[in-house]
Amino acid sequence: MSQTLYDQDLYDWSMQTARLLREGRYAEIDTLHLAEEVESMGKSERRALEHRLVVLLVHLLKWEYQPEQRSKSWQRTLTEQRKQVAKLLDDSPSLKPRLTDLLVDAYDSAVRWAADETGKDESDFPRDCPYGVAQVLDPAFFSGSDTTDARRRV
Repeated sequence: MSQTLYDQDLYDWSMQTARLLREGRYAEIDTLHLAEEVESMGKSERRALEHRLVVLLVHLLKWEYQPEQRSKSWQRTLTEQRKQVAKLLDDSPSLKPRLTDLLVDAYDSAVRWAADETGKDESDFPRDCPYGVAQVLDPAFFSGSDTTDARRRV
């Protein structure tokens, strides 16, 4: 069985496919692999969004459960992750209706990560995500404290 360009060199295949699309030479396009790659791009955006949510949740949990460790670094991480989530949602607005489900999925990973980083037991954290989508994305929200108090302490 001979290998296709797609199997041999993904970069070259993608450049050739883009050129064929621009030139309108649709009959020459490897449509099976093109469809797979387009679908993969969408899944990649969803995974990137879920990862950003995991990082956000980890830092919200750490902020709430380790108040003595709060730092500007954690604040910057929360701010940056929120900006990146906003960018992802601007680029792929169809992911917005999936945010609640993604947050639920992300929370399980976040608890494991937060437990590892804090030295706490996973059972020390709520079983279900204690934060809503609006809170997680709100630049002024810091779990376990009011915003003014949170900013004064770091």
